[in-house]
Amino acid sequence: MGLIYKFECMKLAREQVKGITFFSTQSSDETVLFEIAPQTIDDLFCHHFQTDQLLVVRGSMVVVCLQNRQYHYISMSDRIPQVVKIPAGVPHLVINLSSQPCWVINALIRHGVFHPKDYQPLKKPFPLDMEQVETLLNECKQAEY
Repeated sequence: MGLIYKFECMKLAREQVKGITFFSTQSSDETVLFEIAPQTIDDLFCHHFQTDQLLVVRGSMVVVCLQNRQYHYISMSDRIPQVVKIPAGVPHLVINLSSQPCWVINALIRHGVFHPKDYQPLKKPFPLDMEQVETLLNECKQAEY
């Protein structure tokens, strides 16, 4: 039986020096900043040759990971400094239901060369729980930094 890889939520370590707060960063092979448009429910993707490490720097979103035939919902916000690490082989998608764009940094870890198969959408095996998504996004709005 092979290893089963699971997504991780990691709070960023912080250090305050005078009026500046520094947060730990993630090592990566490539860093990408992308924008998720308002009212977006992304396609489901499963990367086989990269690990995603997502950090929201503006706005909020919900990351949905599919493992063991269950969706796992993770709220992310610029008010909650955390990284969600999604290893190769874990299907996932992102949702931004707000009226504002969400900006996300992805500190990619490559496992071989770029492969177009990593960016082919998959069919969702069952419907998303949009009630849970709405609840998580409302909690993000009320989170304190």
